[in-house]
Amino acid sequence: MLKVAFRPEFVHPLSENHRFPMLKYELLPKQLLHEGTLTDEHFFIPEFISEQDLTAIHSYEYVHKLNELKLSPREERVTGFPLSVALVERERYIMEGTRKATEYALKHGAAMNIAGGTHHAYADHGEGFCLYNDFAIAAQWLLDQRGLRDILIIDLDVHQGNGTAAIFKENEAVYTFSMHGENNYPLKKENSDLDIPLKDGIGDKDYLYTLEKSLDQILKQRSPQFMFYQCGVDILGTDKLGKLNVTKKGCKTRDEIVVRTAKQLGIPLVCAMGGGYSPHIKDIVEAHATTFRVVQYEYF
Repeated sequence: MLKVAFRPEFVHPLSENHRFPMLKYELLPKQLLHEGTLTDEHFFIPEFISEQDLTAIHSYEYVHKLNELKLSPREERVTGFPLSVALVERERYIMEGTRKATEYALKHGAAMNIAGGTHHAYADHGEGFCLYNDFAIAAQWLLDQRGLRDILIIDLDVHQGNGTAAIFKENEAVYTFSMHGENNYPLKKENSDLDIPLKDGIGDKDYLYTLEKSLDQILKQRSPQFMFYQCGVDILGTDKLGKLNVTKKGCKTRDEIVVRTAKQLGIPLVCAMGGGYSPHIKDIVEAHATTFRVVQYEYF
């Protein structure tokens, strides 16, 4: 059975300015339940991530500053969020959602997080609406607690996974692949193991060809024991921040390529949602819901 992390704190509005971006976390599970893709028993409620798992990736000093709400004004601005107890708690629930999903995927083949994909967080600071890095934490847990030695992180959000790339820069056991908009945030890119910067306006045909070619290149070099998939839907042509021109159909095919690759190779898979900023919430929710439909169909 597909297991999906979700708890009400994921919907915390943070501030009036963040109410719209957070709405998808409330509507997405409702949509999946309404259409019958998922039932209540598919969902699990994550608890707090442990300090041990947090500090396996993030510096003790940084974790302590967040716990004590002691970020400097500049550090807080860079995260994009007004710092609060509720925000820090929310992030810790999300981190455990992805780590626990990783446990489920090892047993059942695949699992998902309604939130997560916080790829801009570095070991010692947050950026771009990311305080902690859930894929990095879960990948390190696999290395430390399950003895895995070849992990692939596929990041197809329109923004480069700069924090993830920096965290695993010297770690050969984790391969980072980011395919993102060339002229988009972050201004200063890090070096992933494979970066594919895309020109503005790229459409379905070129996008999907590039993805398939890149995955083929990676899998000729590596034999991953686990895959993480950051499946942001800000690649859509409707996205306010994306600058690409992928359709909903193209976005679905993207998901099918990644998910089928993992399933056919017998590689456990965890998906986290990442970004999506189309002006109509229905477009965001529909694109994200499609990822869940694809995973449910391919694996279960």
